[in-house]
Amino acid sequence: MNEGMERTPLTRDFFDRPVLDVAPDLLGRILVRTTDAGPMELRLTEVEAYAGEIDPGSHAFRGRTARNSVMFGPPGHSYVYFTYGMWHCLNLVCGPEGRASGVLLRAGEIGIGAEQARKRRFSARNDRELAKGPARLATALDVDRALNGVDVVAGPQGPLSVLTGTPPPRDQVRSGPRTGVGGDGSHQPWRFWIDGDPTVSPYRAHVPRRRST
Repeated sequence: MNEGMERTPLTRDFFDRPVLDVAPDLLGRILVRTTDAGPMELRLTEVEAYAGEIDPGSHAFRGRTARNSVMFGPPGHSYVYFTYGMWHCLNLVCGPEGRASGVLLRAGEIGIGAEQARKRRFSARNDRELAKGPARLATALDVDRALNGVDVVAGPQGPLSVLTGTPPPRDQVRSGPRTGVGGDGSHQPWRFWIDGDPTVSPYRAHVPRRRST
């Protein structure tokens, strides 16, 4: 792939596909976050697929709500949610409109704009840890609910966009169970990552919460 193609924005057709096709195909793509301080770029190295109403691990499993309504809209938009009362996570909506599905962006390597990320992720021991995990990724890129519903294929002038980048060879893509997903959704191998990349987050199995007595 030549340098010009690497900088080509992804189209809506890229996202208008089944989530299990889109998710691994996002590896190696470049997420661009434009802030008042300048652009930031992150090469995606780890993602997870969530298949909406057929997926017990998805926020949309029980249908449409005010929180997850973006997932039912057109593909190529951001879905940002707030979790554990302190963290945001960034997803990209895919599949046909009306069928909720999305890809959680779990980890990546920040190139351009790393100095911005270091200020937000001051606890990171090195640059490999700046976006190593979905909450860290959102924090490093200054992503919160204000970016929920952003059209990521509207053009580079927007706050979020995705460039073609350089996808890894297929034999370097690995899959396994999703991190922290329990119950009936715990066994699908819908987490995808680039083998051996140091920015990929460690896998953690779901730990059921104990009820207080």
